[in-house]
Amino acid sequence: MIEGGCNCGAIRYKIESNPVVVAQCHCKNCQRQSGSAFSVNLMVPVAGVTTTGELTTYEDRDTRSGNPVYRRFCGNCGSPIFSDLAEDNGMTIVKAGTLDDPTPFKPVVSVWTSTKMPWVDLPEGQRGFPENAG
Repeated sequence: MIEGGCNCGAIRYKIESNPVVVAQCHCKNCQRQSGSAFSVNLMVPVAGVTTTGELTTYEDRDTRSGNPVYRRFCGNCGSPIFSDLAEDNGMTIVKAGTLDDPTPFKPVVSVWTSTKMPWVDLPEGQRGFPENAG
């Protein structure tokens, strides 16, 4: 069981499955949302996720495809928790910084390296994609 929550404790979640992938995203939107150079994300089946508390949703339409990304966060403390794609693929993206213990979840891929900060070096052996992975 993977567990996590927001900074103030109003949102808690549990994940019953292992991530499909753990990725660093270097897109401008994730940079803004995380307030950092990139966001570390776990992609997990949404069916295995349970949450307590009321999430607020921002419909991010500033995407290259024009399809929105639904960014879900705690309306009280602002912690980003999940991101969901407009095309329902049965997955949700969990922000690794909200996990109670993120240490086991090493990113294996970086996406949107075309917009990564020039001073960020990818870990040796990590695969990078200029945009989204196929």
